[in-house]
Order: sequence, then C-alpha cells, then structure tokens
Amino acid sequence: MTAVLIAALSGRAVAAAARRAGFLPLVVDAFGDADTREIAGDLRCLTGALRSGFRARSLIPALESLAQGSPRPPVGLVLGSGFEDCPKLVAALARRFALIGNTADTIARAKDPARFFPLLDALAIAHPQTQLEPPRDPHGWLSKRLGASGGAHILPCTAAAPTRGRYYQRHIAGTPVSVLAVAAGGTIHIVGFTRQWSAGAGQHPYRYGGAAGPIQPDAADAARMIAATDSVCGALGLQGLASFDFLLADGTAYLLEVNPRPGATLDVLDDASGTLFRAHLAGCQGRQLAMPATHAARASAILYADNGPLTVGAVPWPQWAADRPYPGTRIGRSRPVASVVASGATDRDAEQNCRWRLEELSQMLYGRAPDRERNNAKTHRSRTERVGAGGQAR
Repeated sequence: MTAVLIAALSGRAVAAAARRAGFLPLVVDAFGDADTREIAGDLRCLTGALRSGFRARSLIPALESLAQGSPRPPVGLVLGSGFEDCPKLVAALARRFALIGNTADTIARAKDPARFFPLLDALAIAHPQTQLEPPRDPHGWLSKRLGASGGAHILPCTAAAPTRGRYYQRHIAGTPVSVLAVAAGGTIHIVGFTRQWSAGAGQHPYRYGGAAGPIQPDAADAARMIAATDSVCGALGLQGLASFDFLLADGTAYLLEVNPRPGATLDVLDDASGTLFRAHLAGCQGRQLAMPATHAARASAILYADNGPLTVGAVPWPQWAADRPYPGTRIGRSRPVASVVASGATDRDAEQNCRWRLEELSQMLYGRAPDRERNNAKTHRSRTERVGAGGQAR
C-alpha cells in the first residue's frame, strides 16, 4: 500500500479519503481523535497547534518521523486545514517533502485580503466591499481574521475590537453556497455545489455548522460561480482540490474566499472509492483525473459543546459519528466535540437527518459525561480561536 503524509489541524477527513483511495495515510494533526488513529497507518498528535498553530520546529520532525517509520517512502505530503496564514511554513515543508498541493505563494495570494480582493476586482468578480482598516461607521460591517477559514472568527464590527490581524467586509444577507473543484493544468473541473449553514452561538454568531449536497443552484447562479471559479483558478495557478465560498444575493454571486486545499466537503461529495483524493493527486501531478460517482445527497455537521463543558465518557459511538474524542477528553463550552454525517433523498433531507443525529449524539454524550465541568479553564480542546471553533479546523 502506497503511503502518503497528511498534515492538518484535524486530519480525519483527508485521511479517510486517502484510505478509501487505497493509500496508507500517515497523519500529523492537533486532535488525535480515536477514529483518526484507526484510519491512519501512524499518527503524531501536536495538541499545541490548536493554541498557536503549527510550528516548523515540531511539525517537520513529526513528519520526518512518520516518513522514516513508513515501510515505503511516502509519495508526498498533502496539507489540510491550518496552513492558510502560514505561507513561510508551507515553503519550508516544500523544501523537505514532495508537496502535493498549492505552493506557498499561491496560498498567500488566495488568503491575503490585500492581494486577493484586488485580484477579484481586476477579474471583474463580484465580492462584498472589503477593506483593511476599520470602517468609520461599524454598522453593517463584519470583522474577519486574516488567514482564517470557517466562521467562528467572524464578528459584527460593532462587537469586535479593532485589533491587528483582522480585515473588514460589508455584511450581505444571502445564501451561502460552496463550489468544490479540482484544478489541473490551468483547467478547472467542477466536482459539485454544496449548501452551508451556520451554528451561531454566543460570541460566534457565524460559526460553521455544516454542509449538504450535491445541490443544483439556479442555472444563472451556477454559471456565474463556475465562471468566477475558472477565472480565479487561472489567475492563482491553482492545482488540486480547492473550495470557493460564495454568497448568492439579488441575482449576484459574491465570492467570499477560496480555500486552496482539501476541505470539509470531502465527507459530502467524495465516493466510496476515494475518487476525490485520487483527483487531488492527479491534478497536482499533471495526470488525467476522474470525478466521483454520483450518490444520494449527504450532509455533515459539527456538534459543539453548547450545553456546557463536559468530560467525554465511555460512549458507544454510532457509525455516523466522526472525529471521536477519547473517553476522558475534556471539552470547553462551545468547543467542537465531534462530527456527524447523514444521507437523504435530497440535500434538505440529509441536513434534517444530520440535525436529528446532532441532537441524539448530544443527549448521548451529556447523559454519559462523568463530569460536567463548571468551567473550561483546563480542557484538551481548550482554545481554538486561532482557527475558529471547529469548521475551519475540520
């Protein structure tokens, strides 16, 4: 079995896709969940990355250890979440390993608002009004963290302190839709569209909740999103899997961000043969690629500890639950606990099944929790502010 290195804040989804594709995943991540360990051929858990992000001094030795312990040399390194604001680290990794993904410069141009949104202007692609300085009148504006993905870092500008490392964007009410695509040789191949929803709570009103698909948007909206995706692919020189997040409003498809990596919708759009993982490798290596087989609508969602901090008990995890923490793991209030997946006749059915499973899993976990902690001063998943509170880490 061919080995492949994977590094991500949460490596389970990418590792599972690699397994489905027939690869042996060797994983470095920050959670070390039970099912990730079952999927991986070997794993190194760097919990400190949740607080301060990956660091070369710990990540590179962990990857080298996995490579040295592999029965065969890994074909390369696939990066998931956690590198959006670390182009220097990506460049350092590319000097040590065969990087299967986008270059450090491409990631920097995609995730730096000072470069990305002027590029969209030059390409005549619609996007919300965006600026690096706080607006004089904060009403109707959002504050976002540089290099982040997901939604936990997004705040109404009226509630956010004007600190360094943030940018500002006009709020637009609309329908969030994501396009998953594979870039290969300057050509974009559309995998599918997914619909996203938020699970806002407390200080995180725009926190990522989940995604369902594939969906079929209105033909005009789909054409606009595909055209924008194709233009950005060519301008950035993207390769491999990438997701494009849009907001559909008043007949316009506003592009919010690009995540130039495998992402959360692997759980929704991949097939049983791991075709998307193979397509990612093929797109990055200039080989012919295939698209996944069609399947029933699916959805994935994140369970947060919104009922209060808890210590995970000995839970008989259902097959539809993923990112499973070990018994004894302490999780602070509003932090990510686990994920659920579901299918259905339509994307709405799949989403509803996901919501039922979230409720079932919540009751199971809280009912079996040996200790509902009164505070979250010390938790295994104590601080995920650097990457938000779940969606972008997952």
